[in-house]
Order: sequence, then C-alpha cells, then structure tokens
Amino acid sequence: MNDTGSWELPEELRMLRDTIRRFMAEEVKPVEDKLPHDAYTPEPDDLARLQSKARNLGLWCFETPAEHGGAGLSLLGQCVAAEEAAKCRMGAYIAGCGAFGFDPPVVIWKGTEHQQRFAREDMEKGTKAFVAISEPSGGSDPGRAIQTRAERKSDRYVINGTKIWISGAGMAKWGIVFARVGDSKGRDGITSFVVDKSRPGISLSKIPVIRSYSPYEVHFDNYEVPIEDRLGDEGKGFAFAEEWLIHARPPYAAATIGIAQAALELAVEWATQRKAFGSTLAEKQAIQWMIADSEVELRAARLLVYQAAWNADMGRDIKVDASVAKVYGTETAGRVVDRCIQIFGGMGVAQELPLERWYREMRIKRIGEGPSEVHRMVIARDILGGKRGKG
Repeated sequence: MNDTGSWELPEELRMLRDTIRRFMAEEVKPVEDKLPHDAYTPEPDDLARLQSKARNLGLWCFETPAEHGGAGLSLLGQCVAAEEAAKCRMGAYIAGCGAFGFDPPVVIWKGTEHQQRFAREDMEKGTKAFVAISEPSGGSDPGRAIQTRAERKSDRYVINGTKIWISGAGMAKWGIVFARVGDSKGRDGITSFVVDKSRPGISLSKIPVIRSYSPYEVHFDNYEVPIEDRLGDEGKGFAFAEEWLIHARPPYAAATIGIAQAALELAVEWATQRKAFGSTLAEKQAIQWMIADSEVELRAARLLVYQAAWNADMGRDIKVDASVAKVYGTETAGRVVDRCIQIFGGMGVAQELPLERWYREMRIKRIGEGPSEVHRMVIARDILGGKRGKG
C-alpha cells in the first residue's frame, strides 16, 4: 500500500521494470529489427554485446540466487522482469533475445558442488540447459506418466526411455532428466539426474511445431549416469523439484501478459491513425470495446500473477494461486493478441508485424507448464474439497 491506500509495486521493482523497459527499447529492439521474422537468437556478436551490457546493469539470470552469480530476484521480481523482457518478437521463449542469460534449473543449486559445475559454466557462457519430464504417454501427471527407467548398476545408473516436448534441448550441453527407479508406480519412484549430452546413449529429434523455436524428443538408449550425478535422493526426484515447478508458473504467465500488453500498444497506435469510412478506427465502438476488454483483462491477469508471486514470497503455499495465474494469464494473452490482429485486419497477419508470431506462440502457452484443463482441475479440487486457497 502507498500513502493513498492503493497497492503498487515496491520502488525497487518499479526501478527494475523501468530499467528493463529502457534496455529492451534501446538495446534489444534495434538488434531484433535486423533479424528474420522467425529468428529466435541474434547473431553471436550481437548477443555477446547485449549480454555484456545486461550483466553490467545487474540484469543477469533473474531466478538464480545472487550467491551463484544471478540477480536473485524474489518471485514477484521475476514476474516483473519476465513481463518486460518478453516484449520482443521472440519473447515468449527467449526473454530479451537471450540478453539476460538463461537461468539453470534452480534445483541444481540444491545439488552437490560437482553437479553445480554444469550450471556455473552455462551461466558464464550465457547458454541454456533443459529439463526433461514429459513423455509420449502423457505429461500432465508425471507421477503416472513417467515410464523412462533408470536401473542401478554398481556405481552408475543406466537410463532408457524417451522424453518429448523438451524446450532448449538442441542448444543445451546438459540437462535434468526424471526417470523411474524400482517398482513404484507413483511419484515416490521418480529420481532426477544431471545428464551430459556429450556422453554416448543420448540422441535428439527436432519436433516441427507452429512456433519457430522447436522442442525436441530426447532419447536415452543405455545412457550411463555416474551415481554422483543423481540429483537428490533416490525416489525423491519429483518432490525435489515440485516447488520449483509450481513457482515457475507465475513468471511464465507474466511473460504472456507482457507480450499481450505490447500487442495492445501496437493496436492502440494503429487504431488512432488508421482511417476507415470517414473516421479513425479508434472512433468505432467495436474497436473501442475490443481495446477496453483487453485492458480490463490484462489488469486483472497482472494482479493475479502478482498475488501468486507475493504469496510465494511470504512463504505461503501457492499451488492453487499459481494455477489461477497460469490459466487466466495465458488465456487472456491469447484473447488480447487475437483482438489486436482483428484491429489490424490483413496487416495483423503479415510478417511485417510480430502479431502473427505472437498469436502462434500464445496458443502453445495454454499447453506448456500444464494445460489449462489440468490447472482447472487443481483449482476445482481445492474448492470442492473444502481446502479453498486463501488470497
């Protein structure tokens, strides 16, 4: 609360937001404007220059704890940063075109010093790791869906199985894979491992999708992992990562809100300039209502994301809050981008603008990090089970 009794972001987060906003406009956009429409990373020299400037501003790996070289932002801070860093053509999957580095999966910092070496090397180089959970049998309930197996043999595990829809696997040198050890069919049988792509027994297949940034199938064929690369205790892999998976959802939703906000700003500018039938589009009631509905929904979505993040920073369980934010944020973003294309008409689907790319990527966002239907199930069970989450 401020002195007037209204809620606003703390001053340090407003400063963070404004710094990232300027960086995106002054540094990232000129680089991005030189790239093909469906590119997802700048040329190496441009990327290195952007990353150097971001480091100097303290805008590096927002999620990674400060003691490991990152910005160490609170979850609310991560959401603020994610919204602004997404305001570029490739922002749905490569925040700031990669200028802000790539956070290693945060669970790696719970691992041993030996395991953390992968993350430190990646952070220094500004490269990306992957996380492999989903499988062809389904990914919404990992406790049942995971069939990839890891068999203990002396001082190592042998992994066999296939993961699917794995983002970032092509660029990465390492990742974290979740596999089943033993006979348990539930979550208690899942163990996590740090995997190095340079070892034999791992192969990748790109999956063509509607976005330019393709996910991969990752195949393990008698892939051997030394026991020291097991992450956490045997059978505790999912519990090891569950909090991290839940806490990833508010920033995920925040990024879609940032893209939708950028789309709305483009549409408003167009509507005030474009004339049709003797007046500007902005004077047409149909256009006014599309803009008004978009503004209302974006404000509501942003506050739901902020509430989830703030509750997490207060040490509260945000399983339900995160699902609410993820569903409403991603679905709102999709509706807003769709309306903005409608306002532009034919120009809205031309590659001269980022809207059609955002439209494709917003469709995926309703599936990634758990589809909307699964999150609705989480919310409904909480309400119907009498354990209604406190806001």
